[in-house]
Amino acid sequence: MVNVLSNTNTILNQFIAEIRDAEIQKDSMRFRRNLERIGEIFAYEISKQLAYESKEVVTSLGIANVPVLADYPVLATILRAGLPFHQGFLNFFDKSENAFVSAYRKYHKDHSFTIQVEYASAPDIEGKELILTDPMIATGASTLLTYKELLAKGKPTHTHLVGILASQEGLDYLMKNLSRNNVTIWVGAVDAELTAQAYIVPGLGDAGDLAFGKKI
Repeated sequence: MVNVLSNTNTILNQFIAEIRDAEIQKDSMRFRRNLERIGEIFAYEISKQLAYESKEVVTSLGIANVPVLADYPVLATILRAGLPFHQGFLNFFDKSENAFVSAYRKYHKDHSFTIQVEYASAPDIEGKELILTDPMIATGASTLLTYKELLAKGKPTHTHLVGILASQEGLDYLMKNLSRNNVTIWVGAVDAELTAQAYIVPGLGDAGDLAFGKKI
């Protein structure tokens, strides 16, 4: 159910090292591009799990039979930090329909917070493969809430939940709540610690702020 890509030595680990690096993070354009490149790597890995069909392609010298995607997955992401990560998937699955969900932490006076969904735009996902991206899986609550929000648009045949960094607590939460669903979880790396304020340690900070600037 869970695939951790950093367990294998690949170029992905170089990009994860860069998005964690506080000095490199000062270049927001490079941070966004690294999120995009990481998305491309995940897209390639997930593409191996999708259904293919043979297609005859006419070349200048003959006909080649090539396996191509039977259907493109629906790509969904959580605004705003998910946008560069999502773009990496869209670079590969360029014919996919897209879904966007606005979810955020609403903090209370006692410093606790709840996850609020403000907006969801999605195509019909009934009977389709769904890829839901959330760069940082801290508690797992926003990922799960977004997934449930998308189910109002139909029941996918299979869902791939994808995060770049996850806390072990967040992974455990998702596995507990999704154990009966047809879901595969993909993460770049897993960090052991989650602070009282629900930030991943060592993590990388606020991905949305690093990509687009601090919010008011």
